[in-house]
Amino acid sequence: MKSHVGPSGLLGRQKASGGIFDAPKIRTYPRNPHLDTHTKYGIFMTGSIGLKRLDFVGSSREDLRKFPEKVRQDIGYALFEVQRGSKPTSAKPLKGFGGAGVLEIIENLSGDTYRAVYTVKFEKVVYVLHCFQKKSKHGIKTPKQDLDLIKRRLKAAEEDYRVNYE
Repeated sequence: MKSHVGPSGLLGRQKASGGIFDAPKIRTYPRNPHLDTHTKYGIFMTGSIGLKRLDFVGSSREDLRKFPEKVRQDIGYALFEVQRGSKPTSAKPLKGFGGAGVLEIIENLSGDTYRAVYTVKFEKVVYVLHCFQKKSKHGIKTPKQDLDLIKRRLKAAEEDYRVNYE
């Protein structure tokens, strides 16, 4: 696969045939040392205070923006804790990913459950892999469709890290 950076700064992956496939984009937002704490949507960006960089894969940032404000703020602060090297109390390892390298932040509001899945497998960056509202009526298990998307996005994050951070 080939990597390219488009005019908006988004990194996309293309198949050798040239077609774009689902969930490969890594959204990297520019650093601003004057705004390295908190934005309107509760997202914390890296700056000059020793935080890990925070990158969003695919539509994860846009999906997070669709959450209720209280949930966005809670998840945003939890991601800030991750950037500082801490494990938020609302985070737990996501089953099926072999240990604590892929975690999920779980927030509940008015009977609805919201999740943000991220990985801490990399030294220099935290990748937010997927944000979604759990709608399954079959217990607490993460739906297979979401797990498959997370796996694809994790592979895209691994490739992005290899190309841009190693």
